[in-house]
Amino acid sequence: MIHQTKIIKTFPHVHIPNKNGLPIEVSLIAQLGHGAGNHLFKNITSRQSHHTNFIDELDEPSAKLGDINLPLDDPSTLYSFAVGPKGHPFHSHAGHRVFTAISGSGGAQLRFSTATHAEIEKEPNKFIDELNFINIPPDCLFTVRFGGETWHQFYPLSKNTLHPVFVALSCHTNELGGSLPNDIKEKVITNNADIPTLTELLPAKVTKIIHSKEFQHIKIPTTTLSLDAAAGTAQRAVCDTFRGSMGILRTFLISWNQPNGYISKTVEKRDIQELKKSPHTSLLKDQLQDYEIHHEDTFLIKCSGNFKNTNAPEILETLLEGFLLNAPKNVSRLMMIRNIIVKPLGLRTSPLGCPVSSLLSDKVENLFANRYPVIDQKIKDQSAEIILGADDKHLKFRSCIAVNIINQETIEISMGTRVHCKNSFGKFYMAIIDYVHRKYISPKMLKLATDFALNQISNSR
Repeated sequence: MIHQTKIIKTFPHVHIPNKNGLPIEVSLIAQLGHGAGNHLFKNITSRQSHHTNFIDELDEPSAKLGDINLPLDDPSTLYSFAVGPKGHPFHSHAGHRVFTAISGSGGAQLRFSTATHAEIEKEPNKFIDELNFINIPPDCLFTVRFGGETWHQFYPLSKNTLHPVFVALSCHTNELGGSLPNDIKEKVITNNADIPTLTELLPAKVTKIIHSKEFQHIKIPTTTLSLDAAAGTAQRAVCDTFRGSMGILRTFLISWNQPNGYISKTVEKRDIQELKKSPHTSLLKDQLQDYEIHHEDTFLIKCSGNFKNTNAPEILETLLEGFLLNAPKNVSRLMMIRNIIVKPLGLRTSPLGCPVSSLLSDKVENLFANRYPVIDQKIKDQSAEIILGADDKHLKFRSCIAVNIINQETIEISMGTRVHCKNSFGKFYMAIIDYVHRKYISPKMLKLATDFALNQISNSR
């Protein structure tokens, strides 16, 4: 095959006229690192598969990232989508499409036919007459734009390849564009549409033609875009071979180390204050009254925010959920070590820090919010507190978790603990853990549970 090559200083691009509407326009933007296409495909599709709007149909897994907003006169939507090593079938959409993609480490072939639906219904071979192929090299960033009802298929450059075709971000600038049936329009308006819903597959009689042996021998007009090295050169061949090898290696490596994503918000710093003694109104004052108290602490956090449409019991319930679901990892590790040491002695074990470990108890005599086992509780709209605790061989402990709404913008959350040591081992045990309990375990547990609760309250508004 002979290539006629033109050297340009800007982005390599191709413009294919379309008598029926917008032309087909493809521009090559940047050459990425060796194997980067496969690496990014694996990374992005993994995240895409966990998205709330993920759907996997028509060999084109996708996720809607942004809905239309007709009240604000915005009919656009945003999708991520991917095409794997086997490509996907020819199809069209009523509306025009604009997307930016990254080719896999084996390259991609973009196939377009500008034949209209009416033309191929009358003469199926018209589809072949209007076909054009565009070859994209491995590991490249590129853009694509084409009009509504343009038949297209995205396919690997080589048969039986291990490399994906590409992964892309697609902006549907008008989700209601084109001649959509009324039932599809209704889905679009209610934000229940997705890429498969908006897709029309090629008629069976045309599909039969392109799957025939004769189609493999038809010479389709093809444009190859490239950066750094021209198509058909030895440099291009060596580069593509090396990129393919690196793509396989990097895909293997990322399978072993899938990174997480993080969402961090700037929030007001909340200082934790250790009180010299628990408030006189606290339920903790009534606990272990007949025993000598060997340890007592109370930690308090004052929080600012919008608490207009909530009450203390609701906040307390979410706070307790935070103790269970947002426990500090280092505290959990310390508890694991502690459990290993004390289990042979017959002492209680729990994955949670002792101030709230009894939340995992199976007792049902006294439940807060019909869920959490407590020793005592005092519940009002503006204040709520519960007592947790347990009796062990070496000590008794009681903890008070409380929420107090000061006003619609301020609440106080506190956690206090009392301990009575039953024997010398209990006193020895408390002497060992007292410092780390006061300086790290209790304040850290309270802080993370509070962060969880306030985040849940904020997200519910």
